[in-house]
Amino acid sequence: MKFKELKEQNVDELLQRVITLKKEIFDLRQQKSASGKAEKPSRFRTIKKEIARIQTIINERKKQDGKKA
Repeated sequence: MKFKELKEQNVDELLQRVITLKKEIFDLRQQKSASGKAEKPSRFRTIKKEIARIQTIINERKKQDGKKA
């Protein structure tokens, strides 16, 4: 998902997306340990980057909410 699309979502949707991505990366790790190699090893990097993007958006929103209060 692109950064612009992620910014349009609310915090609950973003947190749900993080949970989904963490499950996916867990499944990839299980696949890697079972067969010795992952089907799509580049997917590890893209998942980690997307999780980082989402965490960045969530932290920005927390900072904005703190300044308004």
